[in-house]
Amino acid sequence: MTSGLHRCPWCGDDPLYVAYHDTEWGVPERDPVKLFEMLTLEGAQAGLSWITILRRREGYRTAFAGFDPVKIAAFDEADVSRLLNDTGIVRHQGKIRATIGNARAWLKLMELDGGFSEWIWQFVGGEPRINRFDTLSAVPGNTPESDAMSRALKKQGFKFVGSTICYAFMQATGMVNDHIISCHCHPSQAS
Repeated sequence: MTSGLHRCPWCGDDPLYVAYHDTEWGVPERDPVKLFEMLTLEGAQAGLSWITILRRREGYRTAFAGFDPVKIAAFDEADVSRLLNDTGIVRHQGKIRATIGNARAWLKLMELDGGFSEWIWQFVGGEPRINRFDTLSAVPGNTPESDAMSRALKKQGFKFVGSTICYAFMQATGMVNDHIISCHCHPSQAS
């Protein structure tokens, strides 16, 4: 607990983590570029802790043109080399190349009716799912919806979008609200 508020235990007391927990995680996001940012960051997190990525978020924003998929889709081998030398991000060639490829796949999805936001939100029926977990251990690592999202993204050409990454993305963007019920951010705690 920080500031007398009960929070999900995963955020601890690191001010950056607490701010992310309190203001972003579980808050419905529909802006397509912000959704692309979160999908990219969740993929970058694979095998690492979220705080590692959160601490490098500004570095990612700088390195990847503010997460503008149009600009990222135009990246070439010189950009890959530049990014592999950028200490502000996790310098993993597969993840860097995936981000560029994912931007190209994102552009194709933007051509659909409703664009990326509507397409990605279809996996929860267009509305946030509010879960009621008592403990962190009750929160799943993936669900049938994240399985379906993962398969669909891969079919569209996305990489680093396994089911666990997709579920973390769904949590981060408020497609699902997995704040434990005693957390001040859970809708049941609203006064």
